[in-house]
Amino acid sequence: MRSLRDIELKGKRVLMRVDFNVPIEAGEITDDTRIRAVIPTIQYILNKGSKLIIMSHLGRPKGKRVESMSLKPVAEQLSKLLGKPVKFMPCCIGKENEKATHTMQDGDVMLLENTRFHPEEEANDSKYGKELAKLGDVYVNDAFGAAHRAHASVEAVTHYFDIKVPGFLMEKELKYLGGLLKSPRKPFIALLGGAKISGKIDVINNLLPVVDKLLLGGGMAFTFFKSMGYGVGSSILEEDKLTLAKEIVDKWKHKLLLPSDVVCAAKFDKEAEKKVVAAQTIPDGWVGLDIGPNTVTQYTEILSSANTVFWNGPMGVFEFTRFENGTKAIAKKIAEVTKRGGITVIGGGDTVAAVNKFEMSSQITHISTGGGASLELLSGIKLPGVEALG
Repeated sequence: MRSLRDIELKGKRVLMRVDFNVPIEAGEITDDTRIRAVIPTIQYILNKGSKLIIMSHLGRPKGKRVESMSLKPVAEQLSKLLGKPVKFMPCCIGKENEKATHTMQDGDVMLLENTRFHPEEEANDSKYGKELAKLGDVYVNDAFGAAHRAHASVEAVTHYFDIKVPGFLMEKELKYLGGLLKSPRKPFIALLGGAKISGKIDVINNLLPVVDKLLLGGGMAFTFFKSMGYGVGSSILEEDKLTLAKEIVDKWKHKLLLPSDVVCAAKFDKEAEKKVVAAQTIPDGWVGLDIGPNTVTQYTEILSSANTVFWNGPMGVFEFTRFENGTKAIAKKIAEVTKRGGITVIGGGDTVAAVNKFEMSSQITHISTGGGASLELLSGIKLPGVEALG
């Protein structure tokens, strides 16, 4: 796969797919992390004297125009971040857009309207891809967060370009996430949490042969507990995954660790009465909301020797201050691994939100911008957006 650094960009129209799927409330962007993440790629392209045409999706408009999902506020924010005008086009395709790209000056920036306002986008329609391709001479994909989607602006469009390369963010994602499976520095410790094991089964099965230890927490732990015959009270549970969970426990018990104790609550409420119990003795009617102190000690001790760490999914309901301790302690320990020279990678929206809440995002080697894409990559699944660049 060629790099952006390998190609001549001067005077070229660069059509770039990004992931500007940012939260917008009342027309205001509440978190511009994803916009800032691609600024290095944007600046590089502009500094090389290119004309930059940017496209992205936002939300799930289901192939129709939805004003609340317009990218216009994104154009305004991008303009502020770049310190220069960003021309906003109210549609993705058409003669007007083609004409506009040919009248751009070197260093100009244009942002197209939401690609998902057209049903052809999610259908990966080749004609729609061809229309998009008319807007550029070179194609750059820096939207790792959308790389697992075979959509027109990600896959179909690439068939009409001779020059198609990843952006710097995409390169970074593939370097760190791909490196976890190919050549991790040992010991390699992975932590998986979150509410469910659904969607993470393939990740678990793909990581276990590679890691030295896989530490589980969060709501998914209760499905494993139940499969082992433990009582889980009223904790979240996936009944249809019990057999699978038991098979994983039996096969990988030498690598797989589950919490030894749990912080449970009388009900799912931020002010609920709470107590610490052994993992196998959660009372009827009570809900497990965090890993317990003994588990925190055990997990952080294991992490102390790690040279590579991957973390996806919080250890508990960190949104409730009274049940944030497990997730916070893990985040703090992972930051220490980074500080002493280890490689630490975090993926998943909730995990990123937790690290941001505890103000530790700057102390992580790499925070992935693609939750679903990162999980699919670590599951061993080929990503359409990456394959299309090869």
